[in-house]
Amino acid sequence: MSHETRMLIDGELLSGTQEFEVLNPATEEVVAMCADGTAADMDRAVAAARRAQDSTDWATDPGLRKRSILQLQKALEAEQEELRAELIAEVGCPVLTTYGPQLDAPLREALTWPAEMVDRFPWSRKLPDNDPFGVGYQSHREVWKEPVGVVGVIVPWNFPIEVTLSKLGPVLAMGNSCVLKPAPDTPLNANRIGRLIAEQTEIPHGIVNIVPSSDHLVGEVLTTSPLVDMVAFTGSTATGRRIMEAASSTLKRVFLELGGKSVNLILDDADFAATVPTAAGICMHAGQGCAMPTRMLVPFSRYEEAVELVKMGFEGVAYGDPTDPANLQGPQISAKQRDRVLGYIDKGIAEGATLVTGGGIPSGFDKGFFVEPTVFADVDNSMTIAREEIFGPVISVIGYEDDDHAVQIANDSEYGLSGAISSTDLERAMGIARRIRTGTLSINGGMWYGADAPFGGYKDSGIGRQCGIEGLEIFTETKTVGWPTGT
Repeated sequence: MSHETRMLIDGELLSGTQEFEVLNPATEEVVAMCADGTAADMDRAVAAARRAQDSTDWATDPGLRKRSILQLQKALEAEQEELRAELIAEVGCPVLTTYGPQLDAPLREALTWPAEMVDRFPWSRKLPDNDPFGVGYQSHREVWKEPVGVVGVIVPWNFPIEVTLSKLGPVLAMGNSCVLKPAPDTPLNANRIGRLIAEQTEIPHGIVNIVPSSDHLVGEVLTTSPLVDMVAFTGSTATGRRIMEAASSTLKRVFLELGGKSVNLILDDADFAATVPTAAGICMHAGQGCAMPTRMLVPFSRYEEAVELVKMGFEGVAYGDPTDPANLQGPQISAKQRDRVLGYIDKGIAEGATLVTGGGIPSGFDKGFFVEPTVFADVDNSMTIAREEIFGPVISVIGYEDDDHAVQIANDSEYGLSGAISSTDLERAMGIARRIRTGTLSINGGMWYGADAPFGGYKDSGIGRQCGIEGLEIFTETKTVGWPTGT
């Protein structure tokens, strides 16, 4: 497979002065050597984005923006299968997931929907004529939406193409320039996008810059530079806090899509046999998803039944080689992440939770960063495994007394990103959904996902929304203008 290892700065594909290894987390083999961007490279990229934002027609030519975004869409579709194989190699995601959220789902709409909205977005709205000071001087008034400017985009390693396209589409459609920093573990898909932009689109030089780096601190250029107007970040809450603090020195805006510790609330009237085992779905991509419902709430009256059904579901998870379409679960992204997950499992046992199944490195895996699908029972919501984001194939089964108690447990969390509710009584489930403080919810298996659907969280799960109208507006500034009537 041919990987793009160069970075994109001001329209040029550059090898840089140094390189770093990109590992396959399933085999621990080197996939490619990638250009290792420096702080100086990032400074050049920021300067290019600023120049392009201020001196090209990108911000004022909606036709160019729409046409260019669709050119990128066409180019990505032409290399879709190469991109699929590349994601499996560098992310370790099972091939099964690439036909959904890892690739095909975002590729269908993450760019095309924002491109369509270039023509449909409410770029201006009229206010009633007014004499605001009561002196007989009437004015026409309008509110205009304009690009926010230069956006620093920092994306994670777990769903890199999904997050990148879901940010890039709105950023570009709204007329902004950007500098994108991919995660050090998974830079190749972003580099591919950079090459396609440079070679197959009319996007002006400097509007999109992509700077991979093995050094997380290189991203701090984006958070501190006065030339950057906004930072859009997806990742951990801890890193989000650091970005927000660093951005405050220049009063730049931030969009933060952060961690989660979401609930899977099974009400006492649910079909347990059909619903409870599906909790094993959190093992998809080794549990490396911020919206996965890793706290399972079940009534004490049916607790033992639920634990057995969860155990059955987790023990039925197929895991291993991500190129095998039979496998739902692949490896953790790195040895560091695998050891972090195992550390949480040890913490759960030490704090008194009961290990029902899993809990270690599976036998027979000499290579790759794998962790067994793991179920904990007898979990109190105050335990570490119930409060902190593990980012692994680990679920905690927590009991509750009644609906009010379930809602109290659900909301007793620093996070509020997503969740799920199951009940045969839709009205009851809807009523409970309105009481849970979280940004997205699945009711009876319904899916909220889509380029037109805002995604983000309450509390420590972030600030702002990705996708949807809200995800377009977040990349705009608001200007209110007035002029005399009769002119």
